[in-house]
Amino acid sequence: MTGSPSRPDAGLDSLADRNPRVPPEQLVAELVPPPRFADVRFSTYVPSPEHPSQAEAVAGMSAFGEAVVRGDSGRKGLFRRRSVPSGPPGIYLDGGFGVGKTHLLSSLYHQVVTEGGRTAAYGTFVEYTNLVGALGFLPAVEALAPHHLVCIDEFELDDPGDTVLMSRLMRELVDRGVRLAATSNTLPGALGEGRFAAQDFQREIQALAGQFAVQRVDGEDYRHRGLPAAPAPLSDEDVRRVAAGREGATFDTFSRVLSHLADVHPSRYGAMVGSTSAVCLQGVGTVSDQMVGLRLVVLADRLYDRDIPVVASGVPFDGVFTEELLGGGYRKKYLRAVSRLSALARDGAALAG
Repeated sequence: MTGSPSRPDAGLDSLADRNPRVPPEQLVAELVPPPRFADVRFSTYVPSPEHPSQAEAVAGMSAFGEAVVRGDSGRKGLFRRRSVPSGPPGIYLDGGFGVGKTHLLSSLYHQVVTEGGRTAAYGTFVEYTNLVGALGFLPAVEALAPHHLVCIDEFELDDPGDTVLMSRLMRELVDRGVRLAATSNTLPGALGEGRFAAQDFQREIQALAGQFAVQRVDGEDYRHRGLPAAPAPLSDEDVRRVAAGREGATFDTFSRVLSHLADVHPSRYGAMVGSTSAVCLQGVGTVSDQMVGLRLVVLADRLYDRDIPVVASGVPFDGVFTEELLGGGYRKKYLRAVSRLSALARDGAALAG
C-alpha cells in the first residue's frame, strides 16, 4: 500500500485522532447483538417452505433458549457451578451464508435476555479473542462466567492458536454451568468453496464436541445469488464534501487510518467508531501486509455491525487486498471484509448523491 499517513484536513473530525480508553466492564457490557439485529426475534424469521430445516432451526433454537431460561441461577461447588437443565450445554448452527444464522443467534439472545430475564453475552469469535487479549484469559473467564448464555457468531478456524484459545475458554465456561451457542464462519463471496462443515467445528473443539447439539440450517447459498461488485470510488472532492456536510462524519486518508489501527487494541475499534455517522476516506489503496490487512478486517466488521457508511476515493474495495492475501490462509476473512466494505461503500456513495 502506498501513500502518506498525513491528515487531509485539520478542520474536520478524524477517526485517526480517536483512541478510546474502554474499561473492562464496558468491553463485556458491549457484548450484545449488532444494532442491525437489535429488534429481530424468532417470530420475525420467515422460514422458506423449500427448506424445512429452517423451521426446524427456529424450533430447535427456541427450545434451547427455553432450557436456558428455566435453568437455576443459583451457584454452588468449587467453581460455583450453575445447575442447568438436562440436554447439551451447547448448540451449533451449521449452514451456508445468507440463511439467517445471525438472525437466529440474535433471536436466541433476545429470548434469553429480553424475554427471559437472564444474562447473556453475544459477540463474534474475533470479539471474544480480542476480549481475552485485552483482559487476560482468567479475567475474561471470570467476566463471562456469570452469564447464563454465551453466543459466539462466526466461529473461525483459520488461526490454530485462536481456535485452541476459544476451545479452552468454552471448556472453562461449560465447567461453570454456562450454556453456549455458536455459528460457523461461512462467508459471503466464498467463490465456490463449500460451506463450513459441522464436523470441522466438532473436530477442532475436541473435548467439547460431544456437548454441542448440531442444528442444520439449509437454504440458497449466497454464491448462487451473486456477489455485487464494489461501487466505483468517488473523487477526493466528493469525499471531503460529504464529510463537511454530514454531522458526525470523520475524514481521513486511508493510510493514516491504517497506521492508527496499529496503535489501538482491536477490542476498542467498536468504541472508536461508535459515534460516527459516516467514515470518509481519501486515497484507499491496496493492502499487502498481513497484519495491516487483519486489522482492517476487524474495523470492517465493527463498521458493518453498526451500519456506518463508508465514503471513499481511490481503489475500489474489491481491490483493497492483494491476490497473495486473498489466496492465503485468511482468505475467508478478507472476502468477508471486501463484501462488507463494498456494501458500506454503496451506502456511502448514496450520501454523495
